[in-house]
Amino acid sequence: MKFKIHKYAFYGALFFCLNLAAQQNQILLPTANPDKEGMSAQHLSYIDSMAVSAIKNNEIPGIVALVARNGKLVYHKAFGTSTSDNKELKKDAIFRIASQTKAITSTGAMILWERGKFQLDDPISKYIPEFNDAQVLDSLLPDGSYTTHPASNPITIRHLLTHTSGIGYGSIDSDPRFRKIYADAGIIDGFTTKPVTLAENEPKLAKLPLHHNPGENWVYSEGVDVVGYLIELLSGQPLDEFLRKEVLDPLGMHDTWFYLPKAKQDRLVAIQSLDENNKWVDAKATDFFEPDYPIKGAKTFFAGGAGLSSTITDYAQFLQMYLNGGSLNGKRILSPSTVAVILSNQMGDIWADQGAGHGLAFKVIEEAGSKKGGQGSAGTFEWGGYFNTQYFADPVENIIGIIMKQTVNGKDETPWKFRNIVFSSIAN
Repeated sequence: MKFKIHKYAFYGALFFCLNLAAQQNQILLPTANPDKEGMSAQHLSYIDSMAVSAIKNNEIPGIVALVARNGKLVYHKAFGTSTSDNKELKKDAIFRIASQTKAITSTGAMILWERGKFQLDDPISKYIPEFNDAQVLDSLLPDGSYTTHPASNPITIRHLLTHTSGIGYGSIDSDPRFRKIYADAGIIDGFTTKPVTLAENEPKLAKLPLHHNPGENWVYSEGVDVVGYLIELLSGQPLDEFLRKEVLDPLGMHDTWFYLPKAKQDRLVAIQSLDENNKWVDAKATDFFEPDYPIKGAKTFFAGGAGLSSTITDYAQFLQMYLNGGSLNGKRILSPSTVAVILSNQMGDIWADQGAGHGLAFKVIEEAGSKKGGQGSAGTFEWGGYFNTQYFADPVENIIGIIMKQTVNGKDETPWKFRNIVFSSIAN
């Protein structure tokens, strides 16, 4: 039997596919003249000089930089190469954003909070019983066993979101005892091609000792991975599907994925490291990451604290949503009151010496930090990622700054230089 396709149906389908493809590459932030948005175009050109110099001095092989003000792109350029064989780095390149994932996962959690699914000071053991009877580490013994004492209070969801839970970070933990304990327990930190799931990993993590009593101190942790698992339990969906539906697609973040679709894989920037001859080469797998994790392997581990890859414009749209009080392009993600809670210091004076605090998704600059210079206005929120990406957003000046690179060693000074140039480019 032969089938005939009507020409109108054919052209309709073709139009649909072309329209879908265009949507996938849509940038929601319009481009504007910097001077019209109160930024000095001449001063922003120092970013060019900074980038060219950093590449020439072998600090980095390549960099994409973006500045937005008032919801408009006033600077967006790429420099250098994306691979060790000198492929040109493009503005739409996809980077492993690692810990920049944390803010997106935290946003997903706060969507569920708005729907009455949990309270911030609920013990996490209410939802993941393995976290009952939390213990604080005393000593690691030579045979690999350890001694502990009971934590003075339970871990809450607020503790997880602010990195004050006492949970550690495995192979990148500052304390070598925790690196061994996590490795011996087979804990996955985030960048893996192995067939593991959050439902397998997080209950195992729950049984391990803590650095300190919950709420007592700040230790960078896998707590947001636990929050990712909480999202799965409360929503009844895998984390990747929940974030796609509730955050990524509404914000037009069509290039942001835990595991990249095949059509996007050729835009992924290679992770590079300096070899013994001071030459940039493809980074080799370590205990902490496998370079091919976004495109190969089991593709089952959705690390809420580190697993996403994205473009610089996708992430700018996410940050602009926060600057807009929770919405972008007519799509509301969070209420303004929730945004205000997220962007307020939720951990007391633990970082008072830095002039900063930690909200429910970001580090937040406070007045004392702002007065030191180069940090932005009080209320500026920021973070970065393991593979050398950084961002900040200033709600007073309505400015976003992002730089993305993909390296695991080297002496890179672009983060502070970029920030200085951007804030000193403000003309009015």
